[in-house]
Amino acid sequence: MRRMDWRTVPWLALLYFLNFLDRGNVGNAKLYGFTTDLHITDTQYLIALTVFFFPYAVFELPSNIVLKRLRPSRWLAFIMFVWGVTMTMHGVIKNYAGLVGLRVLLGLAEAGLYPGIVYYLSCWYKRSELGTRVALFFTSATIAGAFSGFLAVAINKMDGIGGKPGWAWIFIIEGLFTVVCALVTPFILQDFPDTAKFISEPERVWVIRRLQADMKFSAGGESFKWKYVKQSLTDWKTWLASIDGPLFAFSLFTPTIINELGYTSTDANLLSVPVYVWGCIVTVIVGFVGDRYGKRAGINLILFGTGLVGYIILIASTNPALSYFAVYLAVAAWVSSNVEGSYKRSATLAMAIGWGNINGAVSSNIYRAVDKPWYRMGHGVVLAYIAIGWLSSLAFYFFLKRENARRDAGERDEVIVGVDNKHADEKNGTYESVEHARMDKGDEWSGFRYSL
Repeated sequence: MRRMDWRTVPWLALLYFLNFLDRGNVGNAKLYGFTTDLHITDTQYLIALTVFFFPYAVFELPSNIVLKRLRPSRWLAFIMFVWGVTMTMHGVIKNYAGLVGLRVLLGLAEAGLYPGIVYYLSCWYKRSELGTRVALFFTSATIAGAFSGFLAVAINKMDGIGGKPGWAWIFIIEGLFTVVCALVTPFILQDFPDTAKFISEPERVWVIRRLQADMKFSAGGESFKWKYVKQSLTDWKTWLASIDGPLFAFSLFTPTIINELGYTSTDANLLSVPVYVWGCIVTVIVGFVGDRYGKRAGINLILFGTGLVGYIILIASTNPALSYFAVYLAVAAWVSSNVEGSYKRSATLAMAIGWGNINGAVSSNIYRAVDKPWYRMGHGVVLAYIAIGWLSSLAFYFFLKRENARRDAGERDEVIVGVDNKHADEKNGTYESVEHARMDKGDEWSGFRYSL
């Protein structure tokens, strides 16, 4: 297990670190004259941020399907290479049109990474182990948020070198490092348990069997069928799990919000660091507690509640120190565990995350220059998102709990040939064996129980 951890989580964390760093560094560059030098208005800047999210949302589903059908190590490396080159080009653009084109391409290339990683990990770990691993790799996003402030301050000191401003070097250096990591990824990242070279054959059998015992039968191999995608698109869980707009508003505008409270550009970038450090600590704790006790609904509700308090303070406050404290509360927020079948899980993750990313298009337009320094409209919209997220989590919990109760009562039992079962109903399907029912129905199988 430790060897699995070392061969999967650290490199995935690095990839997501670069993903988040490259996506959000435009906020740091803005503080150093990026928009001024390119003669970009506030409205144009918001539009450029917005166009990123449409290809980002649309391409997540096909990307996850391609990742499963091809090799994850190669596919993730390919999309990394594309976005690394795109990020580097941010440093040489001359006008608004160039920025819009690059943001569209960046959204297209970055789309597949996050849902791809979560799906990939779900093919290695049991449901009771997944939360901690996802939390560990996701902390790289909070670390990126913290590190981007330090990095922007340091790289900006290159202002004038090669005739380029400091903000250009932020894009160029960070983009080139992503390209280098993309080139070595195929040699570092293993694919699925049934093909991984770092485990022996007995270990491979052990890994696959323990996943099968955890109802993740697909780790042993599953043929692609379009019905799995259809199952995902018609599953209510896919659509109820799509509230993550606040993440993008937070990452893109935190330096600007702090800057407008009266701090200099450098101080604003540096003051964003402890906010993300706190987020990193909370993320690890949440992942560990979720796996240890399995009460993900309660954790979700507590975290959304904390976010509500944070943004209420941000809306009500006219005190810079109090507003800065509220940002800590705001940063402090279970679908893959409740979707069975490799392809359905990959499609559901992509759809849930992708639909949520369309919310990012909204959140990119709510922090307007005319609302500075307190940005109450932006905070109010994010507050509404968090409130919807709280209600969605509550509904998710009650619906899953009710479905588990129906399955315990036998209401979902299939007809199994040769097995006498008074609860069996033909409307739930007729199968040659329990294994056939399990393979065909995934998380809709009567023996599957949702984690709460």
